[in-house]
Amino acid sequence: MSNLILIRHGQSLWNLEKRFTGWVNIDLTEKGKIEAKKAGNLIKDQNIKIKYYYSSLQLRAHHTLKLIQKILNDDQSFKKAWQLNERHYGALTGLNKVELANKLGKEKVHEIRRSWSIKPDPLEKTSPLHPLNIDIYKNLPKENIPDGESLKDTYLRVVDYYESEIKKNLNIGNVLISAHGNSIRALCKYLLNIDEKLIVNLEIPTGNPLLIKMSENNEIISCKYLDQERAKDLLVF
Repeated sequence: MSNLILIRHGQSLWNLEKRFTGWVNIDLTEKGKIEAKKAGNLIKDQNIKIKYYYSSLQLRAHHTLKLIQKILNDDQSFKKAWQLNERHYGALTGLNKVELANKLGKEKVHEIRRSWSIKPDPLEKTSPLHPLNIDIYKNLPKENIPDGESLKDTYLRVVDYYESEIKKNLNIGNVLISAHGNSIRALCKYLLNIDEKLIVNLEIPTGNPLLIKMSENNEIISCKYLDQERAKDLLVF
């Protein structure tokens, strides 16, 4: 048996400001740092030794991971992968979600944020918020940099990376992935076999480790949030 731990980064500055963040490289708030440290203690209480760590390329994810590792007294290196990045929100990037909901209606914004195949209008390549103009992506091949994504687009890159790079390591030891609301939603859809129509209802809380126990055949035995007070409905477990 092995353990897969998925954690959405702690609260970020743009989470606090209720802005669409996507691929913009935003750091944690003080609350986000506290959430990450609490996550580390929750994992520590499980007496689980992590063999492999993964993070997206984005600061808020690997800052969360470093804070967790500090609690675990584990300074081993971890793999950063663009495939685990947050969904790219296209032309919505940087916009305030509350203001947009007042303009378009709450149901429409919820649909844009959570639906399976709806893609936002593309972000102009000249925008300073476009990944082409953000330093951490300067070595990423341009064909891998989107102008905007649906959850389906995010799902395809996340699942491909999981199947090609992460899954094999679950047969060796425990794995922890620090990523984002939508990249974790995408992986949960795959692992928990969540229907496309239901995925709109899946919400991933910040800084709350999701512990998935897996058999030797990588079949799920159990799945639960370690902080039950902040747990969200997983729809199937």
